[in-house]
Amino acid sequence: MEKLKSMVPDRLKQIVADSNADDLHSTSSSLLHFLNKLSQFHQMIRDLTDLEASLCAKNKDAALEFKQKANKCYFNGDYDTALAFYTRALRIAPINADDMDKNLVATLYLNRASLFHKIGLLMECVRDCNRALQISPSYAKAWYRRGKANAALGIYKDAIHDLDVAKNVELSLGGKKQIENELKIIVDQYEGTRSVQHIENTVRNFNEPQQINLLCVTDPDKGRGMVSPCDIPQASLVHKEEPYALIILKSCRDTHCHYCLNELPKDTVPCISCSIPLYCSQHCQVQARGETISCYRTKDGVDDSLPNNLKEYIAEVTSCSDSDPDVECFPEHKHECLGVHWPAVLPSDVVLAGRILAKFISQKRGYMECNLLGTLNLSQSYLQISPEGKLELHIYAIVLLICLQHSFGTELPINGISLSQVPVGQAIYTAGSLFNHSCQPNIHAYFLSHTLFIRATEHVAAGHPLELSYGPQVGQWACEDRLNFLEDKYSFRCQCIGCSQLNLSDLVLKAFHCVNPNCNGVVLDHCLDNSELNKLKNFPGVPRMQVLDPFLKVDELKNVAHLALELTNNSFNVQSGSCLNCGSNCDLEASDKARRKALICMKRLQDAIVSKEISTTILSDASRALGVLRSILHGYNKHIAEAEDNLAQAFSLVGDFRSARDHCKASIKILEMLYGSDHIAVGHELIKLSTIQLSLGDPSAADTINRLGLIFLRYYGSHADFIFPYLQTLKREANNLTQEGRVT
Repeated sequence: MEKLKSMVPDRLKQIVADSNADDLHSTSSSLLHFLNKLSQFHQMIRDLTDLEASLCAKNKDAALEFKQKANKCYFNGDYDTALAFYTRALRIAPINADDMDKNLVATLYLNRASLFHKIGLLMECVRDCNRALQISPSYAKAWYRRGKANAALGIYKDAIHDLDVAKNVELSLGGKKQIENELKIIVDQYEGTRSVQHIENTVRNFNEPQQINLLCVTDPDKGRGMVSPCDIPQASLVHKEEPYALIILKSCRDTHCHYCLNELPKDTVPCISCSIPLYCSQHCQVQARGETISCYRTKDGVDDSLPNNLKEYIAEVTSCSDSDPDVECFPEHKHECLGVHWPAVLPSDVVLAGRILAKFISQKRGYMECNLLGTLNLSQSYLQISPEGKLELHIYAIVLLICLQHSFGTELPINGISLSQVPVGQAIYTAGSLFNHSCQPNIHAYFLSHTLFIRATEHVAAGHPLELSYGPQVGQWACEDRLNFLEDKYSFRCQCIGCSQLNLSDLVLKAFHCVNPNCNGVVLDHCLDNSELNKLKNFPGVPRMQVLDPFLKVDELKNVAHLALELTNNSFNVQSGSCLNCGSNCDLEASDKARRKALICMKRLQDAIVSKEISTTILSDASRALGVLRSILHGYNKHIAEAEDNLAQAFSLVGDFRSARDHCKASIKILEMLYGSDHIAVGHELIKLSTIQLSLGDPSAADTINRLGLIFLRYYGSHADFIFPYLQTLKREANNLTQEGRVT
């Protein structure tokens, strides 16, 4: 890519640099016309699309080599390495390849199932046996292994059926006799026991109320946004959405499912046709590819002479009902799954753009429009991109479209299209993207797998904007830092109430303490002067403060900045280093030097916590550093909260839980002032506090966990216990400590 960029003449580079969204057709056409003359460009396209040269195609010889290595490791007792080799072999084994008169993929699944059985991963063993049998239904060894695993799980009825099928499809007399002996043992175990029902893969059902029918409105300052036509109670589910398109980060390809993004289990499932993706289940593989392994079933079918009950059982086990009829699914990997090289080489956001185009083309097939860019509305932030970035993204767009043409044919118009403005994200949610940002949000977004959920964190009145945080929030970052981050990443200047109106959190977050020991006033850091002083200048004054938003915490503001608030706009002239409450002057240079020295000590403590090597010297130095921070920084400064939290962790590691509890409570008290008492950031600190209290046998852990549960309910509703399963453990442990009341 860099070589191609360097070959573009300066004249054409300048045309691209000066272009706007309206010029995309002519700009990309000019660039395509130039690139088509370059042999290097055509060679790159061949490298990306040539099936013969692709590194992503299946390879039988390499798969057999990995299989041999896996078998050797298995027999030597090196099970972890054997598992890795079996999985690598499955990833590159052609679905229709044979090995010693057996389907190679079915054999690999069976070998991995045997390994899972050996190390006690019984459900993984059963699932791999199912996969082998879906390819080869008469595979006696797979039925036998499945029966042994089901017996170990206590699922005797299925185990008996498995071994019965194995006995019927086994060809050798010795094999049949061995299976009969095993079958007798399992029947004896089954006699007198209650039948355990067949285990099904189930999706947890949450009893959620119907979603609210939201309205998309236009605001003169923020553009499009979402509102509700009715009042929304706190913790209500506002919106749920599957992604329009999604791509996994390259760094996570070997650790997370390429479809749902959950962490991969031991029994990963590869793509049928290429070696790029790994999935956590056949369900995800089918959803992403649109094809099941049973499509490649071997010809050695089930003997018709088998009893009907066994034939029905075989059909049940070997069926692939992995598509979800309630979810509209587009097989997003199918157009990439040709063994070609480009999906593995191009940047993730470019491949994501390809998936957006592929889905759009498939949905609009029959009336393709030439102006895909306008139809997809992907060029809103074009002018904010640097000239270098524009050129790179134009070239990527042309390369991507030519690669897609190999999948969709000549119907895809290449000339004059640029998809260079696909947002740099890993998933696209068409309705979810309409929710505007606020640094003081009233809704919270989270994910279960790749499904987006949005929930109200407070009561929202009808017609009031529904706004979530794109990242930083009030209490987390200083105002100026939030403004710069949002402008750099999302190309807008935030005008939310947190950034435009005075609030306690932004005043105190990085502030120094007044030199007057009897004053609780704020002395602003140099870096906060401009943004916070501008808010002060625009503040309506004390007489009108009582009618403002409760978020402003008027009483607390008057306590830390009384003098500044009393002044009128005309007489406002607060000097840098002056206390906003009493006017006393602070030596900011000396205070900043002391702060930096103290934070160096706290950094040593953080490093010691990571290494879990906390010496008495490091702990005592950090405690003294906390004292220094308390003496020079405002009591609500976030540096103090972080120092208290670090000391709480350190004292927990050395077993001094009483000191840990005191520091944890001090940290929570500051966060409550910065975020509000019911914020999720406070909830995460309450987890630490409740754990410390339980270690001390402190019955007040019950109250902490009750409060924690209410906060999580506010942000996650009925999903709270599912996302944070350890909540139930905390509740049980707290109930054992108190005889008064129960933890709810």
